[in-house]
Amino acid sequence: MSKKTSDEAHQVVIIPEDVAAMPYEQARDELISVVAKLEAGGAPLEDALSLWERGEVLAAHCHRWLSQASARTATDDPTDTDALDSEDDD
Repeated sequence: MSKKTSDEAHQVVIIPEDVAAMPYEQARDELISVVAKLEAGGAPLEDALSLWERGEVLAAHCHRWLSQASARTATDDPTDTDALDSEDDD
């Protein structure tokens, strides 16, 4: 099942299952690779657009991971997962 998340501009980003299943580090590493390919240039427009879209999804997924970690550290009880569960309902 795909997950929805909101980016900083409050746009809804649909996160495909393959990305939703990624741990933070894997998504971050792929995002770094996507950025490097875009910065290198030379890709045909369609390929560059596909890379950009993949990067947007990866960035949203990483942002979600970091937001959840921040919420978890802000609770009085670090083992309390209610804060994380409420974000999944969005």
